[in-house]
Amino acid sequence: MNPFLIDLSQLPAEGKTLRGRQPADFFQIEAEDTTAGPLNHDLQVVREGDSLHVAGHLEADFTLQCGRCLARFPYRVDLDAYRAEIPLENDATIDLTETLREDILLALPNFPRCEDGNVEPRDCPAEGRFDSTPPADETGLPGAERGIWNALDQLK
Repeated sequence: MNPFLIDLSQLPAEGKTLRGRQPADFFQIEAEDTTAGPLNHDLQVVREGDSLHVAGHLEADFTLQCGRCLARFPYRVDLDAYRAEIPLENDATIDLTETLREDILLALPNFPRCEDGNVEPRDCPAEGRFDSTPPADETGLPGAERGIWNALDQLK
């Protein structure tokens, strides 16, 4: 049974508490470089006018892969003051699953690196090994920009 499926006709005026744990497959992650643990949730759901307000705590552990050294490291998403407002249309039932899943996954770093790890902080062993800015030439342009201008000069 999906605890995030809210039947508005059964929702008490004071709201409803959703507390529990969802299995890791809640996140539907298919990427090889990211794995998820279970979702722990403690939420209060209240209807206010033409919106559903969700507030509380969401927490899940993930394993991410560093974009520099490819090592895997733990990362925890901990949304302690989570808030969401879902506009109500004439639906009798609202499913919060997609909203919660999306908000948690958006809290993950876009380009994970070892130093992003907030469970076991560490420095990336590949730090500084890859210089992202090529040296400048006599014009002062970095190598990447110099290459672009050289290619444009060839079009004359």
